[in-house]
Amino acid sequence: MIRGAFLSLLAFAPAVEDSVKPLRFVACPVYRDTDNGRKSGCWLTSDPATGVRYDVTAAPTKPDWNHAILVEGKLSADATDHCGGRVLEPVRVSVLEGACTRHLLPAEGYKGRRFALPERNVRPLYQARKQQQKPFVEGRFTIPFDYRSSFISYQISDYYLDATINYALDVQPAVIEIAGTAQTRPAMVSGVRLAEDAALARSRAEVVRKALILRGIPAQRVRIVERLPGPFVAAAFDGLNSPVDRRVDIRIRPE
Repeated sequence: MIRGAFLSLLAFAPAVEDSVKPLRFVACPVYRDTDNGRKSGCWLTSDPATGVRYDVTAAPTKPDWNHAILVEGKLSADATDHCGGRVLEPVRVSVLEGACTRHLLPAEGYKGRRFALPERNVRPLYQARKQQQKPFVEGRFTIPFDYRSSFISYQISDYYLDATINYALDVQPAVIEIAGTAQTRPAMVSGVRLAEDAALARSRAEVVRKALILRGIPAQRVRIVERLPGPFVAAAFDGLNSPVDRRVDIRIRPE
């Protein structure tokens, strides 16, 4: 149960921080109900070590207010206070098992942000896309994952998986190598021990393998290997170091 951290959410305590320094903490989320169009509400949470409230709305994975979250991010260059918290962007949120009490904040004069479709957005299959042209080169891809998850997350993991699949379909590869990685090294974060099971690396790789096969890549051409020299796509982590060990790397070799 992670309830102590919840109390610090009721007050926003500013602090002097290095805007470049990455933040990593575990806390309970709260939701602020604003009215600036659809999806304009905000997700807020406070670092239990400092009491500082942060706005984590920009995270691809949204919090579940019944559970604690792992927050990994950096302060945004934009200091605008949209919701009553210091904006983290880039930021990643992973939903944990620890229980939290639901808490809803009224708007209290905060406008939130108007919803805008993120850049990492998978286009519908019926939309035409630019295909790869010969001569084909070796393709290298990376798919990020949330903590303790093998789920393909919306508007982050699915975006990079889609790029991987489309490339594979275009080049009709001789072989696709897939290597999963898990964050097995233990770390204490906000008094919570965090470490992933080593078997999760294989589970993540299997998820990607099955997705490729379902989209039409011959199963005999898709194989899981122990490791690859990734990550191949640094942009998948937006400059955050802590999520890097939660990924799948893919190498596509054309015929």
